[in-house]
Amino acid sequence: MSAYDEFQRRSVEAPEDFWAEQAKLIDWQTPPTRILDTSRPPFVDWFPGATINLCHNAIDRHLPARGRQAALIFVSTETGVERSYSFDELHAEVQRTAAVLQALGVGKGDRVLIYMPMIPEAAFTMLACARIGAIHCVVFGGFASGSLASRIDDATPKLIVSADAGSRGGKVLAYKPLLDEAIRLARHEPDAVLLFDRQLAAMDLTDGRDHLAAPLLERHRDARVPCTWLESTEISYTIYTSGTTGKPKGVQRDTGGYAVALAASMKHIFDGRAGETYFSTSDIGWVVGHSYIVYGPLIAGMASIMYEGLPTQGLDQQPDGGIWWQLVEKYKVSVMFSAPTAIRVLKKQDPALLKKYDLSSLRALFLAGEPLDEPTARWIADGLGVPIIDNYWQTESGWPIITIANGVEKKPSKFGSPGVPMYGYKVRILHESTGEELTRPNEKGVVVVEGPTPPGFMQTIWKDDRRFVDTYWKTVPGKMVYSTFDWGIRDEDGYFYILGRTDDVINVAGHRLGTREIEECISGHAGVAEVAVVGVADSLKGQVAMAFVVPKDGAALADDGAARQLEGEVMKRVADELGALARPARVRFVSALPKTRSGKLLRRAIQAVCEQRDPGDLTTMDDPAALEQIRQLS
Repeated sequence: MSAYDEFQRRSVEAPEDFWAEQAKLIDWQTPPTRILDTSRPPFVDWFPGATINLCHNAIDRHLPARGRQAALIFVSTETGVERSYSFDELHAEVQRTAAVLQALGVGKGDRVLIYMPMIPEAAFTMLACARIGAIHCVVFGGFASGSLASRIDDATPKLIVSADAGSRGGKVLAYKPLLDEAIRLARHEPDAVLLFDRQLAAMDLTDGRDHLAAPLLERHRDARVPCTWLESTEISYTIYTSGTTGKPKGVQRDTGGYAVALAASMKHIFDGRAGETYFSTSDIGWVVGHSYIVYGPLIAGMASIMYEGLPTQGLDQQPDGGIWWQLVEKYKVSVMFSAPTAIRVLKKQDPALLKKYDLSSLRALFLAGEPLDEPTARWIADGLGVPIIDNYWQTESGWPIITIANGVEKKPSKFGSPGVPMYGYKVRILHESTGEELTRPNEKGVVVVEGPTPPGFMQTIWKDDRRFVDTYWKTVPGKMVYSTFDWGIRDEDGYFYILGRTDDVINVAGHRLGTREIEECISGHAGVAEVAVVGVADSLKGQVAMAFVVPKDGAALADDGAARQLEGEVMKRVADELGALARPARVRFVSALPKTRSGKLLRRAIQAVCEQRDPGDLTTMDDPAALEQIRQLS
């Protein structure tokens, strides 16, 4: 048995001993004497009775040894601003912000909804909430008013914190009108709104409700706000899952378990070391931004880069496909975290940019958010010359479920696989109808996690325990297991492969096909840069597969002959590798695929447009023209 196998075995067979050891990675006011309470399955309480504060662990405990070290590095290619905050400076900024929150009536247990762009003040506000025991709820900046209103009603915040505007690709998006409309639509009205003015868009203030941050921060410039110590099981934050329709689904996270999980993951998975720099290209509106921009790196004593802008945009707002690598060189980044889609965007840039900068500090690039196809993984691995580590997890889990824990034992990655189950997770593959565990290599089933779930995992759905149980724990017949709602297989070496959502399966004439498998096959064609496959309703077959391809050569977009040739080659490739049933009904060539600003493909929106249905809330879409192009081809 390898060192990691033994490590993982202990974590699931003796979880109390294992997590008692991991709990020593952080500071407690009252250390845990009891590790685990599983008296109400599937609910789990980690470190009950212990007291802790997330902000203390992210900032205060580092001050004696590394107060002058960089903690938060802000880079905006939208505004040309670049600024570094030391742990001492971050400590001061967070205390000022905490004092302002308290002056506006916020206390322990109160909700603060944060609707902000990727600016330092957003991180200050999150950490200030953690400092005083308030519960933050971050909503992706620029979200549509209706969607924001539903989250306001669910979270019932005492305070909303926002800004005048965000910017993406040089295009300013005013937040205040969206926020005002959301408050008008919502049943719940916050006591106050705190606004950071970036001088990007004019703001109309509502008397008695709206407060500009600058004068209040100046008034509390020298504030000293002590940490409020919380029970480990008390709530740190809620975050809404992306793509939610109908009533929002607020993932609720605890405090102590989350802190331990992040500290352990920074050590065992990311191999992050105090004094180094961590660069996650995500957004605070997503769980990656919570775990690996704000809390995780700081808990580990690392500097964290907070980036506002495109991966192909320089500080002078001019095209620059090397900006991320420039930042890796400048700040000596040792660990980087991004999304597969972002790397596919960079594939279209000059490959010489990967060799232009000194990347010797970089030990690994982690990719997550959607399945990582082998051609993309191989391209970036060859270009950077460092391990490319896929990792699979969800908003609900808070940290990786399946990946490679190189901090425990060096283990090779396999292209197309996120890796093996992480410590603390009992991951199984079950038959969707019978609940039987599938143990033979390459048997396809639903990926599930057996309880008890590890620290950092969601506690429940905010204000809705019944929905938590019914949604996640009762979907597999005869088994109370957490469903990831993803298909998967496991190979003979124990590596997992994620094949797509169980609700994204294409049913063609009674045959079930995963979109992931078809996409993987098509993306392996030398002429394909990106691909999205969706199932579209068909009166004869039930569904047919439609493939939307971004070609590497623009000729397929301009020349019908070139398009027909490439389509034929793609069709033949799928038929040869997966069988005729998997062959798409049509292959359409587009210049870009519709994605969110965090880089996720909007597959359901593509499907809706193809079926002439309403694609729903598209406010997080990066390029609306991409979906319109698909609409015209459908």
